[in-house]
Amino acid sequence: MTLGIECLLTDSPGRAQELAQQLDAINRERRNVEAGMREQAEAALEHLMPEGDPPPALVLFDPEFHEGVVGIVAGRLKDRLHRPTFVLALGSDGLLKGSGRSIPGFHLRDALDLVTKRHPGLLKRFGGHAMAAGCTLAEEDVDTFDQALQQVAREWLDAAALTRTVATDGPLPLQYFNAETVQTLDDVVWGQGFPAPVFCDEVDVVQQRLVAEKHLKLRVRHGGPQGTLRDAIWFGHTDPVPDRVRLAYRLSVDEFQGQQRVQMVVEAAQ
Repeated sequence: MTLGIECLLTDSPGRAQELAQQLDAINRERRNVEAGMREQAEAALEHLMPEGDPPPALVLFDPEFHEGVVGIVAGRLKDRLHRPTFVLALGSDGLLKGSGRSIPGFHLRDALDLVTKRHPGLLKRFGGHAMAAGCTLAEEDVDTFDQALQQVAREWLDAAALTRTVATDGPLPLQYFNAETVQTLDDVVWGQGFPAPVFCDEVDVVQQRLVAEKHLKLRVRHGGPQGTLRDAIWFGHTDPVPDRVRLAYRLSVDEFQGQQRVQMVVEAAQ
């Protein structure tokens, strides 16, 4: 954070360039660390989900996890599985530092409060809010924390809450599928309680392939049999989709070799 602030405040172009390069290197390293952690977490999920169905809440720890990106990884897994998720890493003081992300209907900070009331001393520290929270605990207490959090999730979450739903703004009229619409949406500040629009359309899938072995790249026909060919990408998704599918998506502009192209960024498919 200090580097970023200095980069914004400096009056020296040379110093700004130097700091920007440092920040870019840090960001690239962080992405690499995150990617490695996600692969480790995915492998751990196979043991947690022998039947293919995730438990009502997830707690993941590996001695090689990096404390700096536990929150990012927890968010990715929460989005994929639609479960309250904590990812834990070993801190410099020998204690585990956990970062959690939640789903609607499960107040994460209140859940931690209930866990510590039922198991006094289990959590050394905790705090946060409904959708994100953190905690500190001893490594030998991971299993107890896992079971305690799952118990709260079983009590608070029913089948409907554990089923991911995507609210959309419906189909996007074809005349608005352009860069001007993307710019209009990007100029607005979206946030909690005021999310960016998500559109929903049925398309025919003409081509699909993996990009970097972890993103599904689609070429779709939008607007019926004589419709327009569009590009779509589903980040972090590797399973193929049917030839005819309903996509929930956001709009973005993809720039490649100096050319801009409006594409669908897929949120869900049915």
